[in-house]
Amino acid sequence: MSADRLVGPDPAEDESSVEVTLRPQRLGDFVGQERIRRQLELVLGGARRRGQPADHVLLSGPPGLGKTTLAAIVASELDARFRATSGPAIERPGDLAAILSGLEPGDVLFIDEVHRLPRTVEEVLYPAMEDFQLDVVVGKGPGARSIRLELPRFTLVGATTRAGLVAAPLRDRFGFTAQLEHYAADELGTIVRRSAGILGITLDEAAADEIAGRSRGTPRIANRLLRRVRDFAEVEAEGRIDRDVARDALTVFEVDDLGLDRLDRRLLEAVIDGFDGGPVGVGTLATVLSEEASTIEDAVEPFLLRSGLLQRTPRGRTVTAAAYRHLGRAVPPRDGAPPGLFDDPSVPEG
Repeated sequence: MSADRLVGPDPAEDESSVEVTLRPQRLGDFVGQERIRRQLELVLGGARRRGQPADHVLLSGPPGLGKTTLAAIVASELDARFRATSGPAIERPGDLAAILSGLEPGDVLFIDEVHRLPRTVEEVLYPAMEDFQLDVVVGKGPGARSIRLELPRFTLVGATTRAGLVAAPLRDRFGFTAQLEHYAADELGTIVRRSAGILGITLDEAAADEIAGRSRGTPRIANRLLRRVRDFAEVEAEGRIDRDVARDALTVFEVDDLGLDRLDRRLLEAVIDGFDGGPVGVGTLATVLSEEASTIEDAVEPFLLRSGLLQRTPRGRTVTAAAYRHLGRAVPPRDGAPPGLFDDPSVPEG
């Protein structure tokens, strides 16, 4: 991904300590995802009453919506120790065995990107999740034998951005699954104001709403934009942040009123100017933009598709009439328009 993106799923700089500071510690402080929060309250409340670890939890959804935060909250609500790792970091069954054997009763083990666990590792994880037992192979060759070790009861919280890639046998072993959704603008406004209070930033309601409206429905992006607006205000506006200052700051950082950044607009412009609105393959777009195809598919396209600015067709990507209008371009006449352009319901017939 481009290193200067403010709205992509990965931070443009190492601000992990700030991100941790802004994360709520309890369900009562968590904003948004009301349905999931209520369900988790019941799951965790029941476990506390029984004095047992909670069922395993699988959280799915796009980056930045709070999966890691909810995993940590599960541990906090259970007064349990929180252990974190990721699917790519567990390369061999022995890596997983070392992690599991180090757990204590009641621990919460968080595995991010759980869909990227190797299949051989998953097979070791199945009995650990279901029976709290670990099969260890001792020796090699014909003399090798398997020893089954008892594990303390623990709660596994898995997170994934691609729920469809989680193997069915693994998914079935989670007692509670939840799909996180993008946030409404008013929820993001609440998050911006909360974060501003924690960071000691003074801003008015209109400025918070302006930042929230450009945050693509994602709390992580909202907090990142808030920090960039703070930087602008401290240098250019004596620390004062109102709607005009927020707008000026986001203009400097090339985040427009829909939340599109420079790479988003470059992609739309490339399809319009270089390929007459499409269709064009993602590989070709990646070459034109000097980006990885995976970056286009994972970090750029999802928001453009959700915003109705881009479409996927069997022949490739095409822009919609809304994209032309957003970029200040004239919508082409129906004759000669790219396939799918007039599928946009906002374009009048005739």
